[in-house]
Amino acid sequence: MTNTQVTLVQIDNYGPWTVTPEPRREADLQTLQSRLYADISQFVGARDGYVFFTRFDNMIAVTNGLDRAAHALLQESIGNRYPVTLSLGIAVDESPIDALATATAVVQNEGSAQDERRTEVLGGNVLEEADRTDEDVQIAHFDVNDATGVYTDELNAFDSFIEIEQGYAELMRYMRTAHDGLSFFVGGDNIIAVCPDLERADYEDAIDHVATTVDVALKVGVGRAADPQRAGMAAKHALEVCREDGSHVEFGW
Repeated sequence: MTNTQVTLVQIDNYGPWTVTPEPRREADLQTLQSRLYADISQFVGARDGYVFFTRFDNMIAVTNGLDRAAHALLQESIGNRYPVTLSLGIAVDESPIDALATATAVVQNEGSAQDERRTEVLGGNVLEEADRTDEDVQIAHFDVNDATGVYTDELNAFDSFIEIEQGYAELMRYMRTAHDGLSFFVGGDNIIAVCPDLERADYEDAIDHVATTVDVALKVGVGRAADPQRAGMAAKHALEVCREDGSHVEFGW
């Protein structure tokens, strides 16, 4: 059984800050967002977690192995170096989407994302070290079949982007509604999904759905471990087996 620890990372009062005392240059905001994501990703990644940027002002992290003190240290580090602060909600559930819903409620219950009085919320529950197992996190690494030959070398860069994004959007929606998974575009033609304890038929179902709905062909490697980094590396190795053998679903265990 999976036990996914999810952390919602939300910038405090970000919307009003971007227009106070007057609207800030978009290039400066984009730079701040990208640097902030990079720093959070490096911090969490150094502790074997994953962070996904989603909307940048809201990020979703899989944080199995990070305790409450590590979360507090992240807030302190960002608060010392950036003009914005972070609120963090933490939750654990066998269903990643349910963990995210609980983590989100932790933050929302302390006030609006645009409430200047809500600053550096840190709440929720972590998975205790004694309760951790090697099956807590299941990561699926999806890849578009022959993306270079079908898209990159045939279409202009923007149309290639549209095609890949259509596949991502449909997979993201379907994995969430049909399988309680959280899927994230991570660049190129790669999508990482944080999943509950799914079986081969579930992944085949998702791949078939995307192919039928938006005509994007996928393959997937799946890994599981006590933390996201090791599960993700197992998924990467399983994906390499797909590439070598021409298969669509491979498990790294």
